[in-house]
Order: sequence, then structure tokens, then C-alpha cells
Amino acid sequence: MTITLLRTVFLFLYGILPTFLIAQDTPLQATYPADTGRTDTLIKIADAQHEALLPVSIIRGKQQGPVFTIVAGIHGYEYPPIIAVQRILAELRPEALNGTLVIIPIANTLAFFGRAVFLNPQDKKNLNRVFPGDPQGSVTERIADYIARHIIPGSDVFLDIHAGDAGEDLLPFVCYYDKKDSPEQLALAEKLTTAAGFRYNVVYPYTITATEPAQYAFKHATQQGVTALSIEAGKLGNVQKDAVMLIRESIYNMLDEMDMYAAPSATDPGEQLWITGQHYVKSPEQGIFYSDLKSGDHVAKGQPLGYITDVFGKDREEIRSPADGIILYKTGTPPVNTGETLYCIGTP
Repeated sequence: MTITLLRTVFLFLYGILPTFLIAQDTPLQATYPADTGRTDTLIKIADAQHEALLPVSIIRGKQQGPVFTIVAGIHGYEYPPIIAVQRILAELRPEALNGTLVIIPIANTLAFFGRAVFLNPQDKKNLNRVFPGDPQGSVTERIADYIARHIIPGSDVFLDIHAGDAGEDLLPFVCYYDKKDSPEQLALAEKLTTAAGFRYNVVYPYTITATEPAQYAFKHATQQGVTALSIEAGKLGNVQKDAVMLIRESIYNMLDEMDMYAAPSATDPGEQLWITGQHYVKSPEQGIFYSDLKSGDHVAKGQPLGYITDVFGKDREEIRSPADGIILYKTGTPPVNTGETLYCIGTP
């Protein structure tokens, strides 16, 4: 898709609302509404060979309050977050909002319109593996750099929404990093995770240094002292209506918890399960993967999880569970390559 056609698609999607096109070196604050309302901006980000448009909506409420940033589509093939954010953009009323919402409805537009799994099809890089980015790097690294320099620092809360990509069978959960030297941000991340209303919540260990590249968007925000968390809902590269509604409802619940926007009636998730350990099972070789298990299944240590054959159907490897726990996500399609994650097993 040419950049001219891509720009036309965006202008069509945003309808009669004024849409501004700015260069990547323009501060985002220059596009904020002067008063209660919304502005939509397309940020032109380019390297020597490629160009992308990063859409950003700024919604300023009637009352002063926090800046809550929502990012969808860092992986362009993960559709439920993108569709959920479209719903919120269509229905949220600025006059009922306290504070400011910064919304990136599709962070990786090249992957989205190119139907590309994980990678930007232009430079073959994964946007969620290059943070904090590089202002002199390839187009994907420059998108990360813009988010890292212009969006994350101005955020009080940074919410990064994902789903199971084309080959991932995933259990819906909310997650954050256990960065103990930022107790105030950590407490708010836990509070918002609880308020989101998911059945499963995951706490990841925080082990990187202050200068080590975080790679992941919401991990970089955590590293920079911003309250950050992520939603995972949806799977296998499809749009599941229940996942879209779950994401939408959870965002409203978080905004309500922040006293920014009144949430519609919510479904009680019942008892919430907190998962504090993760075990990753990698594929030992390339082949065809078979498994009758699915995300959400409970497994026991040593239990057979599936097996791999070669392209002639000959058995090559049996895969067993390294621990007791719950399958948070797994490879849900037959092809596997050496070193790919077959399972992530969470332990409560």
C-alpha cells in the first residue's frame, strides 16, 4: 500500500474530524486541543527508504486530571485491541472526561495494513522488541523512539494492549512488572490491574538495569518510572467479539478507578487469580506441532503437552510440562521453528 493511499484510508476512517499531519520531530503537545475536545494527528515517521504514519488521538476532558495513554496495534495482526479502541474512540464523550486521554489506535500501521505477523513488513523488525528505539534507525526503530520520547514521558499511566497473534492461542489476562523500587507506580499498577476485572492477572519479575534496553513498550515505560501495564485478550489473529468487549470494559473500569470517566455496568469476574511465575517451553527443532491442549488448561509437571513431527510425519520430539500451572498461551497452529515459544505456563 502506498503512503498516499494509506493516508487516504486514515482520513476516511476519521471522517469529518479534523486530522493533522505532522513531522516526527514535532512535539505531540503542539497538537493538544486548546479546550475540551479531541484532535486526531497523523505523525509522519520515515527513514531513508520507508515511511509510516502513526495515528494519535488526544482527548482533553472538561476537568483537569491525569494523562492516560492507550496503545493498540504494536503488533498489527492482533486485532481485538485495535477494534476495542475504535469502539472507545467512537463513543467516549470529552465533556464527561476528567484529564486527558492519549490514544494510539494502531501503532504499527504498516504491519496492520500489510497483514504481517509480529514484524513491520518494510524493515522486518518487531516494534515490541526495539524500545527505546533509535531516532536515526530504521522506520520501526523511529516509531519506538517517537513513542519513547514524546508519548511515554508525558503519561501518568501507559496501557499497552495486545492479543494472541496469528499463531497464538491465548488466555485473557492483565499484567505488569514488579518494579519494587517504584512503590507508588507499582501500587497503582496493581490497583488498576485489579480494577480491570479480568479473571487472571500476571505479575512479571523486573530484572533489567536502568540503562538496559527494555525492548517491550510497557516495560520501557515501567523503566522510566511511569505506571505501566498491559492487557492480553484475543487469539489466533481473529476478532473475537467477547475479547473486544472485555478489553473495552476493562479500559472503562481503569478510567473509572482513576476518577477520569464513569464506567458502564461491568461483569463481576469473581475471584481473581494472581500468577507470579512463568515457565517458557521452547521448540527444540523445526517441524509440525500437535497438541490437544488449549490456553487456560491446567497442567502438571512432567505431563505430556504435545509432540513434534518432521515434514514426513515421523515423530521427533515429545514435549512435557516443566511445572504445575495454567497455560497462559501456546502455539495454536501446526508450524513451529527452533527456539519459538510453544507454551507459557503460569504458576499462581
